[in-house]
Amino acid sequence: MKKLPSGQLPKPNVHPLLTAPKKMWQRASASGPPYPGPYPTSKIKNHHSSIPHSKNSYCTLFNKNCTLLNLLLLFSFSPFLLFSNLNAQSLSNAVFQKHQTAVELAVDRGLKHLAEAQNPDGTYDDDYGRSTGVVSLVGMAYLSAGHTPGYGQYGKSLERCIDYVLASQRSNGMLDQGDSGHGMMYAHNIATLFLSEVSGMVDHQRQDRIERVLARATKLLLAAQAVPKTEGHAGGWRYKPESKDSDLSCSGWALMALRSAKLNGAAIPDRAIDKAVRYIFKNHNKESGSFGYTNYWKNAQSLTGCGLLCLELCGYHGTDSTYRSGDFILQHRNDIVDKAHEYYANYYNAQGMFQLGGKYWQQYADWMYSEYLPKQQINGSWTNGRIGTTYGTSMMVLSFTVPYRQLPIYQRDETVDER
Repeated sequence: MKKLPSGQLPKPNVHPLLTAPKKMWQRASASGPPYPGPYPTSKIKNHHSSIPHSKNSYCTLFNKNCTLLNLLLLFSFSPFLLFSNLNAQSLSNAVFQKHQTAVELAVDRGLKHLAEAQNPDGTYDDDYGRSTGVVSLVGMAYLSAGHTPGYGQYGKSLERCIDYVLASQRSNGMLDQGDSGHGMMYAHNIATLFLSEVSGMVDHQRQDRIERVLARATKLLLAAQAVPKTEGHAGGWRYKPESKDSDLSCSGWALMALRSAKLNGAAIPDRAIDKAVRYIFKNHNKESGSFGYTNYWKNAQSLTGCGLLCLELCGYHGTDSTYRSGDFILQHRNDIVDKAHEYYANYYNAQGMFQLGGKYWQQYADWMYSEYLPKQQINGSWTNGRIGTTYGTSMMVLSFTVPYRQLPIYQRDETVDER
């Protein structure tokens, strides 16, 4: 691990392929995916990993066709890529294979519940069910399991999510139709991320709408970040576009949305990403590895995964900060159970630990699947009685499907050694 002077940020370690626009490797665009819906993930294997993928999945790091030629080109960048990562990948993959059958069944039941509970306009009748944020989490849950808009079992349900979010934009660019409580920027950030992730998978008409809506949505994000703030809050986001303070939770979603848009070819300034990362570090305890809500200690058990994922996806893999964050999560994983932000914490922990890889993902995933598979309700949902089943089910599906690697924003750099 690299030792850094006090106050100095680690330099990002980004593989050049990860900085390429998403269109290099996303699924077929307006003409639809190459296959009419997802295939069982147990049937098709990714070419350089034993983690199962669906047949119409995103091909890790490269283009949509996943041909042998593309794989040869990929390996030509690093001749020893495949062999240097076999041991590390086997750690990550073995734990999923241990739980694979149960996970696939649970994911299918969860998605079926979300489809059956959905209203014709794409909304839900439980807590925050009309929030663009919750509807977008549902949409990303479908995407994370390999489903595409307009195709297969959940194609229409996914299109309802897209259309509801697209119809929600206000004159200032905000994606909100109410029911977001006092945190409308949370809903906006998640909705922006969803539209960016689904961009390129829809018909021409929807794609045109997505591009127009995303341009205004990201403009609002940049404007909200630029609001004058004190040093401790500069670079982040909070509840409203005009907020003069920031918190890690809202900022994490905003950073993911901007990074996704940038990978998708949007003109997002590097400075905006850099400012957001600097804000993330302001909430970081370098000794313990924890991240907090508005400082480095508040709600650390719930937010350390968020901080870890932000650093991992912005190129800060392999530093003291990320490894210590992984250690903190392993030490405190049981502390999130039955707490108010349980599903949120588990989602970010799962995403962050998968990016960190090796023993971190192996140990956390084994715990997560063992803890939450038995807690799925008979109707396929998850709920701890603190928030609606739509939110809980979406977040759990997103957590369980991390190793499917379907969402472009969460692609893992397989050239980085795992511990």
